[in-house]
Amino acid sequence: MRSIPRLRFAHLPTRIEAMPRLSTALEGPRLFIKRDDQTGLAFGGNKTRKLEFLIAEAQANGARMLVTDGAVQSNHCRQTAAAAAHFGFECTLVLVGDETNSLSGNLLLDHLFGAKILWSQHARRDQALKEVFQQAWEQGKRPYLIPYGGSNPTGAAGYTYAVDELRNQTILNDPLNGPPDWIVFPSSSGGTQTGLVLGSKLFDYPAKILGISVDEPKITLQERVAALANQTADYLGEKTNFTGNDVLVNADYLGGGYGVMGEAEKEAIQMFARLEGILLDPVYTGRAAAGLIDLIRKDFFKSDETVLFWHTGGAPALFADRYRSLFNS
Repeated sequence: MRSIPRLRFAHLPTRIEAMPRLSTALEGPRLFIKRDDQTGLAFGGNKTRKLEFLIAEAQANGARMLVTDGAVQSNHCRQTAAAAAHFGFECTLVLVGDETNSLSGNLLLDHLFGAKILWSQHARRDQALKEVFQQAWEQGKRPYLIPYGGSNPTGAAGYTYAVDELRNQTILNDPLNGPPDWIVFPSSSGGTQTGLVLGSKLFDYPAKILGISVDEPKITLQERVAALANQTADYLGEKTNFTGNDVLVNADYLGGGYGVMGEAEKEAIQMFARLEGILLDPVYTGRAAAGLIDLIRKDFFKSDETVLFWHTGGAPALFADRYRSLFNS
């Protein structure tokens, strides 16, 4: 692969830990977890790997301001705001939702990091983002636009290289004792899954890469990941020909929609917390873990297989007003 700019500020490699109590409780396969909730930047998370490349590209382009968008409790926005503060960028976040003066969870952290918050409804999100970028450009602020979730070829490269990290860990006798049979994780904007799918091919890593969709229909996410994987390969100087059929997605756990925590997510969060002392979030890892638990109960995985749950972070959302009360019952 060709060399691309990268700033190494994430705490890598992230640990791989066994989850024997959860495995026993579910009477399922061997379970492990990859702790990308501990990447170090602003409570960690998967976006930190992407930002190592995105921030490097922004610096190379002479940018002085970062602009991105996300939901009110966006993990991506929280980590982008932290990276902006650390490297001396201005930062503007376009958040989708109703403006609020109640600061909790990730929104509180956005403010602490000094990000400017602009509010938009979903139908105007793309237009609002373009307007913010154009206004900043006209003001001479040299903005750098980071797409939703950091999911472009530059960002996806972070998880392409993460597969090489995982490959080296399994070679060095980590607790897995060899490659897992399955890697399971939440998938939405597609950048994380893109990197894992592409990295598995480029580094010849044999694990099956299964994304649990958080908000998108199966075909939509498959096609999105396949297209971005081919673009990312080209960006890295490689050639691939992924199609949607090459991408494993399960979209059976969309529940009440994006950001709506139901009983399945609540159960998963409590099981991980009470059996393994691990915190998940209500939107992404909680939903993916709920899918993992249900698949185990349905004997989707063989009893002698090894499943690695890739923790993408997001725990600050647990302290958002809208979710905190759901754990009172």
